Amino acid sequence: MTRHLLTGTELDRDELLALLDRADALKAAPLSSRALAGRSVALIFEKPSTRTRLSFEAGIFELGGHPIVLRRDDLQLARGESVGDTARVLSRQVAAIGVRTGPDALLDELAAASDVPVFNMLTAGHHPCQALADLMTLREGLGRLEGVRIAYVGDGNNVARSLALVGAIAGVEVAVASPEGYALTGDCAGAQLTSDPREAVAGAHAVYADVWVSMGDEETAAARRAALAPYRLDNELLDRAAPGAIALHCLPAHPGEEITADVLYGPRQRIWDQAENRRHAQKALLELLVR
Repeated sequence: MTRHLLTGTELDRDELLALLDRADALKAAPLSSRALAGRSVALIFEKPSTRTRLSFEAGIFELGGHPIVLRRDDLQLARGESVGDTARVLSRQVAAIGVRTGPDALLDELAAASDVPVFNMLTAGHHPCQALADLMTLREGLGRLEGVRIAYVGDGNNVARSLALVGAIAGVEVAVASPEGYALTGDCAGAQLTSDPREAVAGAHAVYADVWVSMGDEETAAARRAALAPYRLDNELLDRAAPGAIALHCLPAHPGEEITADVLYGPRQRIWDQAENRRHAQKALLELLVR
């Protein structure tokens, strides 16, 4: 049966922990696997990307495969070909299909018609590959996941949702602090939701920030910045967390907005490890999906 990764909840606890173990091994020996030797992987980008594109292209190459990067305008999707027909064609050419898009429904439709694994590189609702890297980074920095508390402060978006969903599988307690009108909605896997960032970070082993103005939010940028200003990740907020707490951010960052420069570039963060770990966690995921 073809396996997909659309939300991250397709993984059970044992699979998730084994994937993280494998990611650690691949980080230690990046060229040790040839899982994609002689095979290609299609990477469809409907949204701009830095970390996602770099990490997947480099990771697929390190696994011995060939990444085929496709923009919407490169495909007949731009001229009205159906998502289902696109999936049927791609399934006969590549070993797996990654998609970075807006609507979750497009990803679901593609997976339903595909005979090869489809994985979510980002949708409006979910960002599971980011969550895998987040958990890898947490375990590197703290030595464990069970019983760890992470506080996400800011807009209750796709990153926050995936952190809550995938974190719950690993035994991580997730708290999300957002202002009114920006709270996390839908399935939150029991995450603690609050409007008070100080309540969220109390006892937290990691504090996580994300951009205030994402792609597509430009028209409401001023209102978003005003509402989210009290949720800035600075040293004062980090001091309210558990001793030794680390700062995380999925990037790109805007120093002075959602995070201060002294946290972003300072000794209390694991943000740049987090960005690198996208590649290692995604390689482990691809091995799982295409085996």
